[in-house]
Amino acid sequence: LLAGFGNLMQDVLWCFGQVKGTADIGVTEADIISTVEFNHTGELLATGDKGGRVVIFQREQESKQQPQRRGEYNVYSTFQSHEPEFDYLKSLEIEEKINKIRWLPQHNAACFLLSTNDKTVKLWKVSERDKRPEGYNLKDEDGRLRDPSMITTLRVSAACGQRPGRSRCSCGTHGPRSEQGRRWARLDQFLCRCRRSIYIVDIKPANMEELTEVITAAEFHPHQCNAFVYSSSKGTIRLCDMRAAALCDRHAKFFEEPEDPSNRSFFSEIISSISDVKFSHSGRYIMTRDYLTVKVWDLNMENRPMETYQVHDYLRSKLCSLYENDCIFDKFECVWNGSDSVIMTGSYNNFFRMFDRNTKRDVTLEASRENSKPRAVLKPRKVCVGGKRRKDEISVDSLDFSKKILHTAWHPSENIIAVAATNNLYIFQDKVN
Repeated sequence: LLAGFGNLMQDVLWCFGQVKGTADIGVTEADIISTVEFNHTGELLATGDKGGRVVIFQREQESKQQPQRRGEYNVYSTFQSHEPEFDYLKSLEIEEKINKIRWLPQHNAACFLLSTNDKTVKLWKVSERDKRPEGYNLKDEDGRLRDPSMITTLRVSAACGQRPGRSRCSCGTHGPRSEQGRRWARLDQFLCRCRRSIYIVDIKPANMEELTEVITAAEFHPHQCNAFVYSSSKGTIRLCDMRAAALCDRHAKFFEEPEDPSNRSFFSEIISSISDVKFSHSGRYIMTRDYLTVKVWDLNMENRPMETYQVHDYLRSKLCSLYENDCIFDKFECVWNGSDSVIMTGSYNNFFRMFDRNTKRDVTLEASRENSKPRAVLKPRKVCVGGKRRKDEISVDSLDFSKKILHTAWHPSENIIAVAATNNLYIFQDKVN
């Protein structure tokens, strides 16, 4: 186990760390966070929103006066990644919403990340530059030399399009990333494309009226850059090996859980659609999230998942109303902790769930400004389905379905989590005694 990870349900008390963003009053659609991602060291944390913006937070150094308090995350850089477009060939508006951010492995002082909307993937370089007077900044308007110690502002050449202190570049043309950072692939609903626009998966039928299945998520293996998985709206997962063929029409492995005919209903196909798929850090397991459950699959066992966790089974009786208000189509993500021993995913009412794979214990926590006092310990929440409700429980009929945790991230080596709730980013950490 990594340092700091243990029996999470017994040893760890989660407490409030920070909240970024304004109160929920007057929130615009563009301010809603659409993706969250730590870099490989956990020192940087990036968010993307529906307005096409990317915000990068950097972890500050720990305070010597308060060694028990770990460094906070503060804004490091902000930029507009994508703008709204219009596809004239398809007569389709392309919104600027950031669907995904992925950090590339860092090999020098510069950091690289990929950001994508529905159409374009961009590669960004973020690096620091020393701001010091040079060239014409050392001379006044009359050409006389100036004292460098007296220079408080720098003049930037009109030919320079970058902000002083930050360097960034972009190249378009995602989603999954191979482990060496040498290859990235674009993911849309029907196919995956790699950097040179080579089709590696294409399930689009010749006649669109025969369309019955779409790709919902994909990810490269963390250690074998030739292998990747993709999930579908039918609840299936396919593992492909790019060494076998350039076009991976034939999968290497096919993961599907047989459906119990007695449980089939009008909503079965909708709730079985997989919204997220993640390899474990070890590469041995695959985690998938559908509407009601999180499942863990062993790469060596294709016929059924080895673990199934009920996220909010109390909503099964509410599927009809959830269908009417479109909540049944919400796409929840899931994440591993650094040692693959704990799973985290979101729910409604700003609740998020954690499942300990070793002890099979689980906990429900809430991201709320009411618990935003420094170092305040989060109290477990419980949902009452029927009967008499206890004082510390909330009725399933009282859940706010407009408040939902779709995007979360876990620090790669510490018990620090980032939870996106509408336009707010909550950062929680384990309590240090």
